[in-house]
Amino acid sequence: MSDIEQPYLQIANEAAAVIRERSGIESHQIALVLGSGWGGAADLIGETVSEIPSAEIPGFHAPAVAGHNPTIRSVRLADGRHALVLGSRTHYYEGRGVRAVAHGVRTAAAAGCDYLVLTNGCGGLHPEWAPGTPVLIRDHINLTADSPIEGAHFVDLTNLYSQRLRALAHQIDPSLPEGVYVQFRGPHYETPAEVQMAARLGGDLVGMSTTLEAIAAREVGLEILGLSLVTNAAAGISKDPLSHEEVIEAGRAAGPRIAALLADIIRALPSK
Repeated sequence: MSDIEQPYLQIANEAAAVIRERSGIESHQIALVLGSGWGGAADLIGETVSEIPSAEIPGFHAPAVAGHNPTIRSVRLADGRHALVLGSRTHYYEGRGVRAVAHGVRTAAAAGCDYLVLTNGCGGLHPEWAPGTPVLIRDHINLTADSPIEGAHFVDLTNLYSQRLRALAHQIDPSLPEGVYVQFRGPHYETPAEVQMAARLGGDLVGMSTTLEAIAAREVGLEILGLSLVTNAAAGISKDPLSHEEVIEAGRAAGPRIAALLADIIRALPSK
């Protein structure tokens, strides 16, 4: 590990130590980043044994986006494993830098996690994917022009979104479609021309999160499952203008159904 990488790993270790001390949980096995619409899953996967305000943990901040939970929770599953629920992701467009974006998943690895489940609300490029449709992320295209990896550390991103975990999700819900997620920098929504560019590049979903977190998670050895909730048709797919209120409302309407789906998937993750 190069010297330039040590500072952000050190603060992740410090954050994990605070979580262990405050939660009383020595090690977590599963980490969840809950994006727009997905927050209800935390209440279904098990018993909450600890809830810590994010801003009280080193390297974390209160959420800047409406609809995101400002806490980090420890949840005990029925089989005795513990999930670390990161309700407060830092988005790249907040201007805190890519280290802050990746801090949550690095902390999850330092806290002992083997699995990372990344969720988001996003725009859909296929008219048949109505708002409220959950989609498994098969692959991604990172258009932020940035990476969380620093120094001469070359990380293979083949099968970044675990095929094994996608197969498990299909066992629970065979109707789940799969798609390629395209991350733009934000915070503005994409133009219709940019959406068409994403489609020509092979994208199916557009949003402002997830890819940088996934890259950082692969670097620290987490097995990743990605799930998007289509909250709106992307610009130019629908004639209606885009709004964040629409995203929140679509997530609220789909919440109970997708929360139950995600909880079923979490409980089915095999022990390592």
